[in-house]
Amino acid sequence: MPPVSSARQKSVYYLRQATRMALQVGAALFLASVAWVLVYRWVAPPATWLMLDRRAHAPVGLGYYGIQAEGARQIRYRFRTLDEVAPTVPLALVAAEDQRFLIHHGFDVDALVHAAKRNWNGDGKHIVGGSTISQQVAKNVFLWQGRSYVRKAAEAYFTVLIETLWSKRRIMEMYLSVAEMGDCTFGVEAASERYFHKSADRLTAPEAALLAGVLPNPLRFRASDPGPVARAKQLRVLRNMRRLGGTAYVAEITGE
Repeated sequence: MPPVSSARQKSVYYLRQATRMALQVGAALFLASVAWVLVYRWVAPPATWLMLDRRAHAPVGLGYYGIQAEGARQIRYRFRTLDEVAPTVPLALVAAEDQRFLIHHGFDVDALVHAAKRNWNGDGKHIVGGSTISQQVAKNVFLWQGRSYVRKAAEAYFTVLIETLWSKRRIMEMYLSVAEMGDCTFGVEAASERYFHKSADRLTAPEAALLAGVLPNPLRFRASDPGPVARAKQLRVLRNMRRLGGTAYVAEITGE
């Protein structure tokens, strides 16, 4: 440490040291996050934070919906590429969750404004989300669950990273493989085998629409025993799929 002649000089010195350390930590975290995202550009995630949480704990209120909440918690998860699922799957997910997925760059401002207006004018109990598929992938793959400004900021950061470093095809593959589609059931392959007893490459349009329709709350709107609300969501997704023009709408990412 160089000699100092006053308390002010000491303060300046320590401030510079703290700033330098903060910059080094920030640079290290940035490089680590970029490396993490780049690895998943080619490698399937072995698990996500939500998978680990579901395995360790039964979701709150799960027993209310008639699902067994005790005993062994076995995760169902199989990563699949777009070539390994029926072309109706990405179409159903786009139709249900993010119809501007192919044209936005991670954020849909119109959807966010619409959701904010509905939440502002609502009763405060039914919160409408405006997240894109890219934002949901950022949250599902890289982050923990919960609602906080820190997590939302991290979600926005990882959304920018995956939109920059991945293709739309890879983002869709990640989404259809890790999205929660039932208790301890993640991705369309695991959901298809559990609910329809067949591989995801054989899913019909109504089956894909049912899986996509329950995504906002797969622990309540179950594909295994769909009630009137789940069926209504399925029909809405099917209408959107037809309105978008069928599987030709997602040919850009499926190669069909």
